[in-house]
Amino acid sequence: MSHENTHRAAPAEEAVPAIQIEGLHKSFGDVHVLTGCDLTVRPGEVAVLVGPSGSGKSTLLRCINQLEEASAGRVRIEGVTQGYAEQPLADGRWQKLSAKQIAAQRARIGMVFQRFQLFPHMTALHNVMEAPVHVLGMEKAQAESEARELLARVGLAERADHYPSELSGGQQQRVAIARALAMKPELMLFDEPTSALDPELVAEVLAVLQDLAADGMTMVVVTHEMGFAREVADTVVFMDEGRIIEQGPPAQVIDSPRSDRLKDFLASVL
Repeated sequence: MSHENTHRAAPAEEAVPAIQIEGLHKSFGDVHVLTGCDLTVRPGEVAVLVGPSGSGKSTLLRCINQLEEASAGRVRIEGVTQGYAEQPLADGRWQKLSAKQIAAQRARIGMVFQRFQLFPHMTALHNVMEAPVHVLGMEKAQAESEARELLARVGLAERADHYPSELSGGQQQRVAIARALAMKPELMLFDEPTSALDPELVAEVLAVLQDLAADGMTMVVVTHEMGFAREVADTVVFMDEGRIIEQGPPAQVIDSPRSDRLKDFLASVL
């Protein structure tokens, strides 16, 4: 594959950003985990977050998905402020959305974690069917049909009736991706989706992510796989100590780093 990112047409500049993060801060007690992060991801883009452990990458992802509540700043998905009413109250305070409204916003975002978090007592097929039936209210026949299509898409049509314990780690992670896709998300977040896998299983999961990118899925991926970042990302974002230090195309960030901190990081991982 070339390094020119020819896998799909460039996203339209004028489109409303798929994700817009402005001045995001997150503290846990006295520990400042995110400090003034700004990031824009356009529809159809793949943004890859890299950086040392503890740099805030996963926390940034969790704030996008409202699994963590930001201490300050705003996250907008397709122009819609996450977690708060669109307009502040008369006194300037922002009105927090209800738990049900937040759940509805979160349902539009697919998330895949390091650990697969499949239901062990359900087959691959039923793991993928579960949310469409019980969250979206989809008829079981339709949910099964769509789940089988998704399992085929991730190369697991023959494993539909297997339980997680009968699947390799890479296969379990691909089921987890199919499960997230079953909710028809507008964008996908991946939190180190290959870090719990044996090295020989990493490629099969990255290949699924590559296919999603080629199909135009907007994605934010936290990963240590620099080859994937170089090949698939539209934007590589380097984070350190809760700050975004550099961001830009892979050729700029990976091949021509500007900051000494990024140069040191790349020297340690490449």
